[in-house]
Amino acid sequence: MKIFKDRQSAGKLLADKLKDTEADIILAIPRGGVVVAKEIANKLNLPLDVIVTRKIGAPNQKELALGAIDPDGEVVWDNQLLSQLEFKISNLKFQIDNGMKEIKRRERLYRKGKEPLNVQNKAVILVDDGIATGATVLSAIRYLKGNEVDEVILAVPVASKESLVNIKHEVDEMVVLYIPDQLMAVGQFYQNFEPVSDEEVVNLLV
Repeated sequence: MKIFKDRQSAGKLLADKLKDTEADIILAIPRGGVVVAKEIANKLNLPLDVIVTRKIGAPNQKELALGAIDPDGEVVWDNQLLSQLEFKISNLKFQIDNGMKEIKRRERLYRKGKEPLNVQNKAVILVDDGIATGATVLSAIRYLKGNEVDEVILAVPVASKESLVNIKHEVDEMVVLYIPDQLMAVGQFYQNFEPVSDEEVVNLLV
C-alpha cells in the first residue's frame, strides 16, 4: 500500500497538521528527513537544521540496528537485541568509531562551517521520513534532552507500532500520519522513495 507520493508531499501533509503548533526550530534527521522537514519549515516559517544520528549496524549485517549514536558520541542500544544475538558492546568499537566519523563528516558538509542552531530552552520539531526500528530517532531525542530543549515534538509521515512504544514516552507531542499494522521498510509507503544525496541535503539547507 502506497500512502505518500514522495517525501515532499508527505512533508506538506505534516505541515498542515503542525500549522498551529508553537515551535522555535525544526531539526531533520538526514538524509530523507531533510526533504520532509523543508516543506514544514517553509509552511511554518521556521529555521531548519540537521541533527545527525547514525544507526550502528550489526557486524556483517549493516541494516540490522543494534543501536544508534549521537553527535556527542552517546549510544542508545537495543539491549534486548544485543542479548539475543550475544553481541558485546566492547566488540563493536569499529562500528561505533565509523558512526562517529560519518556524523562529523556530514555535519561539516551540511553546515558549511556554520554553527548548529541553539536548542537550549527551545521547542523543537524533530522530523524524519519514517521510523522503522526507531533507533536513530530515539538517539536524536535523547541528544536533544541532554542539550536542554524545552519541548520535543516528533513529526513523521509513517512509523511502526513497535517503535512508537519506545518513543512515545520520550517526547512531548507526536504527529504521525500513518501507523501500519506491519512495517517492513519505510519506503513501502511511498510511491517515490529515491535515495537522497548529500548534495540535495546541502541545497535544501541553504
